[in-house]
Amino acid sequence: QVQLVESGGGLVQAGGSLRLSCAASRSIFSTRGTSWHRQAPGKQRELVARINGGGMTNYADSVKGRFTISRDNAKNLAYLQMNNLKPEDTAVYYCHAEGAYGSKYWGQGTQVTVSS
Repeated sequence: QVQLVESGGGLVQAGGSLRLSCAASRSIFSTRGTSWHRQAPGKQRELVARINGGGMTNYADSVKGRFTISRDNAKNLAYLQMNNLKPEDTAVYYCHAEGAYGSKYWGQGTQVTVSS
């Protein structure tokens, strides 16, 4: 089992920045995909950004050029740097890690609120 704990959410004005962190209870980020998802009230959870085991990244069109996903394998940490935040980025953000044999792990989520 792997526990994921997100932090770094909060309230920020439009145009501001936040950096979310995801701490894993053991090494998991280095070999398989790690991603950030978000869920706004009344909406389905959506993929925001993903980094695969080889370090390749992909982003939702809505955040391209503003968000950056990264990881520190030695520290078992993953990050989501969010710049130029918009009110529509308001959501609960979840960290997700892919483990061996198709296992999947989710964090508990961290709230991001962007005021206009």
